[in-house]
Amino acid sequence: MNTGLRGRLTVTLCRDLPDFADLAPEWDALHRRCTSATPFQSHAWLHSWWLSYGTPGRLRVLLARRGGRLIGAAPLMLVHRPTPLLVPMGGAISDFFDILADGEDTRAAVDALGHGLHRAAAHAVVDLREVRPEASAHLLFEEWPGARSSRPDSTCMELPAGPIDALIGRMTGSRAQRARAKLRRIDALGIECRTAPVHRVAGAVGTLLRLHELQWLGRGVNPEHLRPRFCAHLVRSARRMVRDGEASVREFLLDGEVVAADLSFRSAQLTGGYLYGADPLLRERKVDVSSMLLREIARETEGSDGGVLSLLRGSEQYKNHWGPVPVVNQRLLLARSALEPLLRLREAQLTVRDRAAETVKSRFPAARDWRGRLSELPAAGLAVLGRS
Repeated sequence: MNTGLRGRLTVTLCRDLPDFADLAPEWDALHRRCTSATPFQSHAWLHSWWLSYGTPGRLRVLLARRGGRLIGAAPLMLVHRPTPLLVPMGGAISDFFDILADGEDTRAAVDALGHGLHRAAAHAVVDLREVRPEASAHLLFEEWPGARSSRPDSTCMELPAGPIDALIGRMTGSRAQRARAKLRRIDALGIECRTAPVHRVAGAVGTLLRLHELQWLGRGVNPEHLRPRFCAHLVRSARRMVRDGEASVREFLLDGEVVAADLSFRSAQLTGGYLYGADPLLRERKVDVSSMLLREIARETEGSDGGVLSLLRGSEQYKNHWGPVPVVNQRLLLARSALEPLLRLREAQLTVRDRAAETVKSRFPAARDWRGRLSELPAAGLAVLGRS
């Protein structure tokens, strides 16, 4: 009998950063036991994010234990604008949110976290963004005893996990021929791919961000990607995640020079490219960068048992060339029954914001990129292929 299923259930609230840092070993073990977890719930990602973006005194991490064993966790933080809210750690630079629930004791973990969250949300609305359809957070939402509401969030594009040949095999004849021709051109040019070991991660991430800036020069780069705090976060988190087999940083060389670099993440059921940079000379050499990157990311999924290859948030046109399946994340709003008016006020705020963003998008097509930024306010931070 699994002794982890015996013992008294407890739930506590972690509000201190050193205490959260000390959770790393048992958090990592829980992350591996939670089949719905994405890389953005890893301790490496969250702890590093807080060091760059967190506000002292706002940490609110719920921890559920049975007999001392960590079986559930909800990484949240408190914000005060426009109303008191409990929101996910990770901010807008994290593509997905979920709670962690031990796959061997899921129901108890969800119940305990639900009780703890009900207490923690005595004066705040819980606003959970970017919840995937398979996320454990939906179980908490279904059992919530107070007011609740859900609405669509970002659209993500997903492909079945597998090698690039299998992905090309899903295409129509002419499109498949073009995809193979693009890959043959990459090989003919002699572009080589190398993966950075842990001790080279910092340099490789620096190269990635330099190329990312060069790639978007004069075309409206996301300013957050150029800030020192973002670089520091990527270096810290990627070092640990590469060490633990949860991330890869790759560099692509042409004639001995690094002309592209990317960062990809993986968890039990999801692998995806997070950020890349490419020298504009690759366009001049007619190199299809997205095909080059996707081939390497797809290799990471070979031999995996199910799962998906995610193109992460965004439904950009070029992603459709691969025939992905659109998957819509959800935004889950929760509140105590007494705070239902606050929840409805939050709903109204989001509706007004979404309508304003759609108006800008329809009337000013050149400003469509601002829709994503508008929808993120007032989230901390900002938010693969094609991240801009």
